[in-house]
Amino acid sequence: MIGVLVAGAAGRMGQEVVRAVGAAPDMAVVACADPALPAGPGAFPDVAAALAAGGAEVAVDFTEPRFAHPNARACLDAGVHVVMGTTGMSDEQVEDLRVRAEAGAANCLIAPNFAVGAVLMMRFAAEASRHMAAAEIIELHHPAKLDAPSGTARRTASLMAGDPVIHSVRLPGLVAHQEVILGGTGETLTIRHDSLSRESFMPGVVLAVRAVRERPGLTLGLEPVLFGGA
Repeated sequence: MIGVLVAGAAGRMGQEVVRAVGAAPDMAVVACADPALPAGPGAFPDVAAALAAGGAEVAVDFTEPRFAHPNARACLDAGVHVVMGTTGMSDEQVEDLRVRAEAGAANCLIAPNFAVGAVLMMRFAAEASRHMAAAEIIELHHPAKLDAPSGTARRTASLMAGDPVIHSVRLPGLVAHQEVILGGTGETLTIRHDSLSRESFMPGVVLAVRAVRERPGLTLGLEPVLFGGA
């Protein structure tokens, strides 16, 4: 049984993670960390307190960029594997986590998007960009999303040929959506993914919790888990 610590457990994504892990037959939530949680068994105000209680093999973080790096650093230093869904960390912070994961006993997986369809969208866009003249990315999210452009859009652009422009939209009623529009001679190609609820991310999160223990060092994106490779 995989013991899972959920950081940001009181948030909307954190609550979904708690439900998804609780429903998985091979894992269990052993600690929830969030200052907004009411006091109770297994509830802790922060990751440090949750780690001190013991029992966690993998930590899943859906918090905020200002908390994500210190949370992951503390987990890796404590020998707890990390699955990171929080976006907005700097390149220097990601590199620090890489160094710690490679030097220690715990691994780290950072993914901008855990929806399987979104990972496929990025893969298809990367392939299409090698055959079309130009492309632009439109990412659309709910107003509470803190980073813009989104981590998914930045990851998509990094995988594509050329230097696609990214447009960010924040509106009520949205969850997480992205279009990649590619243009060629007399034609366009649009690749779109829509997450209609936060449940869409959970199969990927559960998959990552299982996989991170067997992937030494730092893994960026869910692609290596789905398709193989580093």
